[in-house]
Amino acid sequence: MAFRIKNKHNLKRKEIKELFDEINNIFYIGIPDKNLKVEIGNFDDFKIFFIDDDPCFIKIDNMLFLTIKGIMRFKPDEKFVVVDMGAVQFITSGADLMAPGIVNADKDINVDDQVWICDENHKRPLAIGIAIMNGIDMIKEKKGKSVKIIHYVGDKFWNIS
Repeated sequence: MAFRIKNKHNLKRKEIKELFDEINNIFYIGIPDKNLKVEIGNFDDFKIFFIDDDPCFIKIDNMLFLTIKGIMRFKPDEKFVVVDMGAVQFITSGADLMAPGIVNADKDINVDDQVWICDENHKRPLAIGIAIMNGIDMIKEKKGKSVKIIHYVGDKFWNIS
């Protein structure tokens, strides 16, 4: 299914610097500010940021998130949650992440942090979301919701290219 991106255009140098500063403050991934083609476009009520034609970031309700494709490109090593293989089918169907499916997490995650979720076998990103529990509680708790899913493999953002 093809999705239409409206008003897609290149960002100005100053806008790119501001975007990269915001990204680096949230995700600590150190995107270099050098000769990257950065575009922005609208999709539904969201803004999508393309870096060298890859949809790497989305802005939802004025919050900036890495997309799964952005995680694959920039490979953050913080704010991760690792799930067992039994949780994968639920996450990739859009279900929020429950604590029993978590096998590991970044202990520095705080409530309301943006996190990314991967499977325990392949460490491939499956989803992004907002932490409902801190990282330590995610590891030790055996019940309850731990992450509200925002974007997952197979959703409408995944299909944007």
